Amino acid sequence: MRARACLLGFVLILAACGGAPVYRDTNVPIASKADLDLDRYTGLWYEIARFPVRFQEGCTAVTAEYAQIGDDRISVVNTCRDGAPDGPERRVEGTARVTGPGRLGVRFSGVPFIRAPYWVLWVDADYRTAVVGVPSGRAGWILNREPEIASDRLKAALEVLDFNGYDLREIVPTPQPPSGKP
Repeated sequence: MRARACLLGFVLILAACGGAPVYRDTNVPIASKADLDLDRYTGLWYEIARFPVRFQEGCTAVTAEYAQIGDDRISVVNTCRDGAPDGPERRVEGTARVTGPGRLGVRFSGVPFIRAPYWVLWVDADYRTAVVGVPSGRAGWILNREPEIASDRLKAALEVLDFNGYDLREIVPTPQPPSGKP
């Protein structure tokens, strides 16, 4: 299991840095959330949609859980179910360090010395929905506190991705069980 987590973390780094499809026009400036409240951002998030990345092939019921471990660091636990919401669990853990306003560098267990960029592009006023991207445009996600998202917040999240140069034709929904639990 540890080897699989290490491999998953390494593939995440590669996807963020190179060798994967680009879903964003990198000539368009990308803007992170300057006033991100890291304390409010921590907690459990459900992945609502994503741009396809190799390390998430077959993933359903995806969640990301963050916990503050210092003024500028959070723990990261990404979990998915392989193939179906009740499929076997895949999990990778790491830490993220604040690298700028709304910008984190994520390092996963087993992949030392490399931090993948993780930019929070937008969070609604109540910290219920978030949009995350990477400057390279090789990944992007819509996250929500519930496994289902209100249509107005989904529309706003898609508009943020579009504003940041992402090709919305490439985003795919992430299957989630209605209760959020397999």
